[in-house]
Amino acid sequence: MNKQPKYRQVADALRREIDSGVYPPGSRLPSESELSSRFEASRNTVRSGLNTLVSEGLIFSSQGLGYEVRKHEVFELNASRFENLTFPQNGDAYNTDVTNAGRQPTQTFRVEVTPASEYVAERLKVDGASTAVLRFCHRFVDDVPWSTQATYYPGWLVKDAPRLAEPGDIAEGTTRYLAGLGIEQIGYFDEIAARMPTPDEARLLNIGAGVPVLLWTRTGYSGDRPIRCTITTFRGDLNRMNYEIGTLAVRQGGESQ
Repeated sequence: MNKQPKYRQVADALRREIDSGVYPPGSRLPSESELSSRFEASRNTVRSGLNTLVSEGLIFSSQGLGYEVRKHEVFELNASRFENLTFPQNGDAYNTDVTNAGRQPTQTFRVEVTPASEYVAERLKVDGASTAVLRFCHRFVDDVPWSTQATYYPGWLVKDAPRLAEPGDIAEGTTRYLAGLGIEQIGYFDEIAARMPTPDEARLLNIGAGVPVLLWTRTGYSGDRPIRCTITTFRGDLNRMNYEIGTLAVRQGGESQ
């Protein structure tokens, strides 16, 4: 005997059918009255089950048009190659990866001088009272919000690389720009976490209720000290990250067959 509340049974059954392709992305679910008959449940119970799926980001409600399964065109980011100057690039790393995937990149910028938070100061190994230059990008893939990226550069670095503090894009990417000045990033330390979005993040990324964000913090190092801290916030439902570690000739060969 199923002891789950009836609305959970409705949600679980529809979730299984969405996952198995009975209701593919972009399709419309049966009406509340049809689902009430199918599950022998009241419309309020069915509505509670549907709202559970809304909170999970699987479906959304269109005013007067019922419920539709969300389209999830996941973008896969290779974090090992991202910003790696040994690989060919067309502009910065973001433009390169999105274009190579056959999709359309667009982004907006904001540049400002700001106090370094405790989190950022710890990673840049600067005093907590220090200021940093923030380069903030709001990025899209095919006009859909994809991520926000906040990169902090220590004040001492900006003296040697003044374009970091200038408004607008650095077309070749900041990593390549710094390398051209002899300030080479020779390594990085990544941290990955997940949590629910703040109200600002939900607004900027157009995130539905119940969808988490993926946080990727990358601290880049030159030969003797950190030169930047980048905090990227991804929509959890539209992104997947992978890394390549070690020699993967067998995997690459398998993919090309």
